[in-house]
Amino acid sequence: MAVSIKSAREIALMRESGRILAEVHERLGEVIQPGISTFEIDRIGEEMIRSYGCTPSFLNYNGYPASICVSLNDEVVHGIPNKKRIVQEGDIVSLDAGVIYKGYHSDAARTHGVGQISKEAQALMDATKQSFYEGIKMARAGNRLFDISKAIDDYISGFGYGIVRDLVGHGVGSQLHEDPQIPNFAQRRRGPKLRPGMTLAVEPMINMGSWEVEWLDDDWTVVSADGSWSAHYENTILITEGEPEILTLLHS
Repeated sequence: MAVSIKSAREIALMRESGRILAEVHERLGEVIQPGISTFEIDRIGEEMIRSYGCTPSFLNYNGYPASICVSLNDEVVHGIPNKKRIVQEGDIVSLDAGVIYKGYHSDAARTHGVGQISKEAQALMDATKQSFYEGIKMARAGNRLFDISKAIDDYISGFGYGIVRDLVGHGVGSQLHEDPQIPNFAQRRRGPKLRPGMTLAVEPMINMGSWEVEWLDDDWTVVSADGSWSAHYENTILITEGEPEILTLLHS
């Protein structure tokens, strides 16, 4: 497994790619409300990405037909935007997006509640987001890759939720998906050593019920096998000499 170490020039490009994606996510979160279609969310997202002079990472990637993956409720990831799919009060909506800036990708996901959501849905969203932060506490040079996986698993196991096993995080850079794969559940080994200059997309996908998932007939949309709701939280991070740097968050 060859994990690429980014140069100072590449890191600068990825920082800008990440900053732009963070702004896109921030603005998309504001447009989600009851009555909007998932198609419209995608249209607005693509327009934003292109307004920065960037290209959507996901559009036509392996045939995916949209720029923003919009997944509702029991949809884990890769929901395909549709004019007839209307967001309702009480739904949770996961948005996964990537941008290409001067040849470099950033990748991030957020789950949003629509209006008043159930306490159970809010708890799932909160735990999923926090599991990312528990994971990246271990994302330090000298630690091992799967220390991140174990930290996510250790945190989530206390809730009784299912950690999706069929989909994992990944390296990111000049390609959307690079080595290494980053599971969100504990591994028997500790994996390769983390080194400064590695850029990783860490993305826990957590189901309220079982970890098992199924693919719909569109060959893209992944849903929980038991119909339980699912949340997704992802950022692109940079391994440094100290604390990891989150590239896809806005910094005040």
